[in-house]
Amino acid sequence: MTDIINGGCACGAVRYECRAKIEFSFNCHCRKCQRATGGGHSSAFAIPKVEFKVSGIIREFASPSDNGAITYAGFCPECGSPLTSRTERFPERIYVHAATLDDPSKFCPAFVVYGEMAQPWDAPHEHLSGA
Repeated sequence: MTDIINGGCACGAVRYECRAKIEFSFNCHCRKCQRATGGGHSSAFAIPKVEFKVSGIIREFASPSDNGAITYAGFCPECGSPLTSRTERFPERIYVHAATLDDPSKFCPAFVVYGEMAQPWDAPHEHLSGA
């Protein structure tokens, strides 16, 4: 069964929809995600990029990730809300920040990445395994 995923930025200038199954969901504690979200980690899910439909403009900032691959942090140019991330390592996939969902309560992370980089004030959830 295909999920219908809807969401957008804080000001409403960017909206998205995806009609595909979520590939996986996770919490990432790498420094790039910490900086992108302004918090201790990023909560995101992966979906096929080809199924991700956007109205509005997502601006991207490119930089090397902790593993050296170039990643692109997508955000709303109007309000600055972080929306997406993508990497040159997996060009067919886009990662969407869970807080941008119309109903973020449906988000359920399955694992943690870069848990060793977690800040002491934002430790990974014990029930999540490392990837």
